Amino acid sequence: MLLRIENLSKTYPNGTRALDDVSLVIPPGMFGLLGPNGAGKSTLMRILATLQEPDAGTVRLGELDVLREKESVRRTLGYLPQEFGVYPKVTAEDLLDHFAVLKGITNRSERRQLISALLEQTNLHRDRAKQLGSFSGGMRQRFGIAVALLGDPRLIIVDEPTAGLDPEERVRFLNLLAELGQNSIVILSTHIVDDVSELCSRMAIIDRGRIRLEDEPLAAVTKLHGRIWRRVVARDELASYQERFAVLSTKLLAGRTMLRIYADGRPGEGFESVEPALEDVYFAAMREGRAPAVDAGDKAGLATGARTADVVSSAAGER
Repeated sequence: MLLRIENLSKTYPNGTRALDDVSLVIPPGMFGLLGPNGAGKSTLMRILATLQEPDAGTVRLGELDVLREKESVRRTLGYLPQEFGVYPKVTAEDLLDHFAVLKGITNRSERRQLISALLEQTNLHRDRAKQLGSFSGGMRQRFGIAVALLGDPRLIIVDEPTAGLDPEERVRFLNLLAELGQNSIVILSTHIVDDVSELCSRMAIIDRGRIRLEDEPLAAVTKLHGRIWRRVVARDELASYQERFAVLSTKLLAGRTMLRIYADGRPGEGFESVEPALEDVYFAAMREGRAPAVDAGDKAGLATGARTADVVSSAAGER
């Protein structure tokens, strides 16, 4: 079973083009949708979850037309939005039972067994009698996954699930998502690069409503091998280096600035080669999507560091 998204577009009444001709093919397993806030991730997730209509395009989940057969899709869909409300004075067990009834699970005995299994799977069984208002952020996210798993969904969508979680809760939650990805299509929408690099077998980078790159995370990183360089420079030198090289990212280090740049060969004295990371792929794709067109004079200035278009075409495997 595949999720096929073809030529999806969405423009809001205020003129914001949230999605611009988005096409993706998503297989079973964990799929990472990576992009900054406002990139179009949540709009795409809401459309896939049958909560919003696109202006154009098609979406198919196996044989189902997601845009026309919404009720059938909802029966096989699990959705954890970025923000969701709970009744703070209701216990986890009681609210999960309520959602199970809404999902159409009317047999009381069957429902009890299912709820017990879901609370066990999400490591909430011992907290089942606690009121949801007493749950930590991570516990609430795991409860949200328990709700999303009602009905044994084939498609699970989670939107920014680890934002605000402490490191221990984040690891626990990501391990849970990895388990779910063994039997379903799980789409992880996030702006956190590490979440994708640690979990996903495939990924896409979206910015300003357009897909900038689609690849396997490891393959995308491997294609940058030998092309990422770093150097520590004084802060007042930063502008000069940004004019001369394809700077992917900067980091302040004890009052000085650590540059990471793309180049086919050593760009100059003082630069050292470093192993690429998925963060380098991400910044390269973002830079390509936002860079203005360069004229002949600008190209000369970028010759040493290579034009950003070369960075992304290489990382994407000339897709």
